[in-house]
Amino acid sequence: MRRYPEDAMATMTAAEKKATAKAEYNAFLAACPSQQLLGRVSGKWVTLVLSALGSGPDCDGDPRPMRYSELARVLAGVSPKMLTQTLRSLERDGLVARTAVATVPVSVTYELTGLGLSLHETVRQLKRWSEAHRDDVAAHQARFDATE
Repeated sequence: MRRYPEDAMATMTAAEKKATAKAEYNAFLAACPSQQLLGRVSGKWVTLVLSALGSGPDCDGDPRPMRYSELARVLAGVSPKMLTQTLRSLERDGLVARTAVATVPVSVTYELTGLGLSLHETVRQLKRWSEAHRDDVAAHQARFDATE
């Protein structure tokens, strides 16, 4: 009897099906779960928090734990609510770890996890690129707008 691909899928274990689906992730497809993750990690505040976490506003230091207030100072313009939401979502995604130490007042620090570190340099480079090329983009926008 000849086996067809659908027969093979029926005999796969759940782990094998998951591995196959993971190998087939394609963020260009609307139904792909990696598209949701890409949307989450490409947000402005996520990018800036991951860039700054431990390396400061110039992104020239090594990642290290930072307190909430230190992050808030580095990320000028972020509201407390947005910073809290961003940190919670990063913690939920496994990119940031939150550590609370029982002092008066409680001392809370945030640091990149191994998963967060794997994304850290990429977002630092994106931040640096946007700073280095902002004037170029603005010039192109002005030329484009002038022809409309």
